Amino acid sequence: MQVKETQNEGLKRGYQFTLPADELAATVDAKLKEAQPEVEMKGFRKGKVPMAMLKKQFGPRVLGDAMQEAIDGALRKHLDESGDRPAAQPKVEMENGEQWKEGDDVVVNVSYETLPAIPEVDLAALKLEKLNVPAEDAAISEALENLAKSAQNFEDRRKGSKAKDGDQVVIDFKGFVDGEAFEGGEAEDYPLVLGSNSFIPGFEDQLVGAKMDEEIKVEVKFPEEYGAAHLAGKDATFECKVKAVKAPKPAEVDDELAKKFGAEDLDGLKKQISDRLEQEYAGAARAIMKRALLDQLDDQVKFELPESLVEAEAAQIAHQLWHEENPEVQDHNHGAIEPTDEHKKLAERRVRLGLLLAEIGQKAEVSVTDQEMTQAVMQAARQYPGQERAFFEFVQQNQQAQQQLRAPIFEDKVVDHIAEQAKVEEKKVTKEELEKAVEALDEL
Repeated sequence: MQVKETQNEGLKRGYQFTLPADELAATVDAKLKEAQPEVEMKGFRKGKVPMAMLKKQFGPRVLGDAMQEAIDGALRKHLDESGDRPAAQPKVEMENGEQWKEGDDVVVNVSYETLPAIPEVDLAALKLEKLNVPAEDAAISEALENLAKSAQNFEDRRKGSKAKDGDQVVIDFKGFVDGEAFEGGEAEDYPLVLGSNSFIPGFEDQLVGAKMDEEIKVEVKFPEEYGAAHLAGKDATFECKVKAVKAPKPAEVDDELAKKFGAEDLDGLKKQISDRLEQEYAGAARAIMKRALLDQLDDQVKFELPESLVEAEAAQIAHQLWHEENPEVQDHNHGAIEPTDEHKKLAERRVRLGLLLAEIGQKAEVSVTDQEMTQAVMQAARQYPGQERAFFEFVQQNQQAQQQLRAPIFEDKVVDHIAEQAKVEEKKVTKEELEKAVEALDEL
């Protein structure tokens, strides 16, 4: 195999591989000769089929295999010798593909962008700030009050009282569309909290002011996007009888409330809440520190980027943001979305940091364990209730899906490794200061 360099500009590389016809023919003959003892053909004993007949019967297929193996082997050898690491799958094209015939030399053009040399980073010179937020008594009390509200009971109001927003009304109801009762539109002793928006828009509003034993006709219109197609957009009447009007009564913040949420007593529940809050604060503080770390790396480390990776990332960013701005479009049957300069700038940052973190992680021998991958797959599978097994099988058979799950785990572990080397100063702040810092992340 002869190799000739055709391009060497920046990170772009081009080579022409030439496989002489006589080398290719010799390889085909060797493969046929190796297979000959096992070949059976009508009219010949096993292993006695003439070479000419083997060439006629199997030659084209063996020729194709030999060409592919030769090109793949030459490319592997070239990459091993040059040390190049292609940023993406190299582009391989036969120069005379349509006109090529057996007996001609095989000429192949190979092009790719090589990954750049990543400069060394003095991780110990990085300065980071780790925010520390203790769970304050006020936050714990607020959480307890919210739990009490969620565990609230309802008590009968005085007879003749009008139902207010937030009250619970116990009703019998029957729904009609075009004068006909419809399936699923009837219930007895149904407890409905007014203002919960659990019924069709407008339904609960018409029960505000209702009294016990009152019969009310509720007139509503099913939403156009209603789940049951035969009811979508239809006008409906519900005949309702109010059987009780109940006022909300928050649960007492005591040991009984604590037991409802799995704690032994109130002090135990407070400890659970404190631990959960501090865990949430720690997660937010980590996100802030990670952003600061990435910002420092992005400012300090510069190197040439493969255009193909930047273009692909910019296109992905533009596509994702377009769908966020147009949530009504669920498919991808839309026109081309051209990345803006802002998209390209963000893509450059992501590609630069991605390559840098990958290099740091590789040198530090950071890896994702099987247990971590299993946990990631199980967590992702929760998004597909009832289809978990199918999701597991999909991930097992799809390398790209595995990489999408592995990448964020690897990145977080590399970030942790960098933080361990950097100078980290802990700073105690309030919950409000932490929230402002989190809000600032979205503004960048």
